[in-house]
Amino acid sequence: MREVVVPAFAKLNLSLLVLGRRGDGYHELRTVFQTIGLADRLTMRHHPGGALRITLDDPLAIPGNLVLKAAHAVAEEANLGGTWEIRLDKRIPMGGGMGGGSTDAAAVLLAMPALAGRAVPMAVLEKLALSLGSDVPFFLHGGAALGLGRGEELYPLGTPAGGYVLLVTPGIHVSTPEAFRALARPSVSELTFTDPVPTLETFRALAATLAATRPGYGWQQYCQNDFEGPVFLRHPELAALRRKLERAGAGPARMSGSGSTLFGVFPTRGKLREARESLGGAPVVETQFMSRARYRAAWRRALAEVVRTTQWPPQNPYASNASSNRRSRPSRSTIR
Repeated sequence: MREVVVPAFAKLNLSLLVLGRRGDGYHELRTVFQTIGLADRLTMRHHPGGALRITLDDPLAIPGNLVLKAAHAVAEEANLGGTWEIRLDKRIPMGGGMGGGSTDAAAVLLAMPALAGRAVPMAVLEKLALSLGSDVPFFLHGGAALGLGRGEELYPLGTPAGGYVLLVTPGIHVSTPEAFRALARPSVSELTFTDPVPTLETFRALAATLAATRPGYGWQQYCQNDFEGPVFLRHPELAALRRKLERAGAGPARMSGSGSTLFGVFPTRGKLREARESLGGAPVVETQFMSRARYRAAWRRALAEVVRTTQWPPQNPYASNASSNRRSRPSRSTIR
């Protein structure tokens, strides 16, 4: 038996714009993802030999858990057999807009080939990830990234310096489909060139600032989230919490994804602690932005007993490639 314990880090949307509905039923997005230190933990055990058998110990009994779907998908792709025991310890609030289910799925895609001694190319992992959810491909890379299309077309950005983050997790579940319906966006074909231009110019300024040689200076002023309007209308207590973060000195203070988690970013840990005191009894979590280098270093430490390599994804470079005979078009989401 081989065993690893791997992290599944949460994300924030520093900015999130919804331009309109596409012909395939999805929405055209413009977003900036940023991973943070808050993470679920997955304990994975592999007993080689015999037919494939996958079990999941999920104390929360999450309906439609993506962990099992991801495990079966990568097992089929890499021709994995044996018994797989997975335990999920949730620390990321569910329904909070931080990608808890998506990052768990991505963690499985990264860990199973490494644990089995197989090599699966990143382009193949990205294809599997996209079949599980629009933001799952991002979690194969971490750090900060510009997300286009459904969010799956990724381009690397720099992580802002400092980035001490106070999360407010009120425990309100916001349905993502309902949030999209509340936006009532037109189809992409109905948009005129001038409709989104002012908003997109602000978004481009954010992306350009984070892509600079020394990323992050002045990025705070460009953060937006189109979901805040309809979600705050339905849950005014979230708007009140965001105002409290702003009064406490957060820059920016925003909602992540379709909610309901709110985050405030502070330049120092001291400022963060002062803000925490001012929020009274609100449920909060202290964390920090995680760069791509730190994200990958954490993964390499977690897999150090089974893989020793500097390549990404962290797989044995001499392992057999179960996907070598399958044609796969290069994915636009690949981040080097």
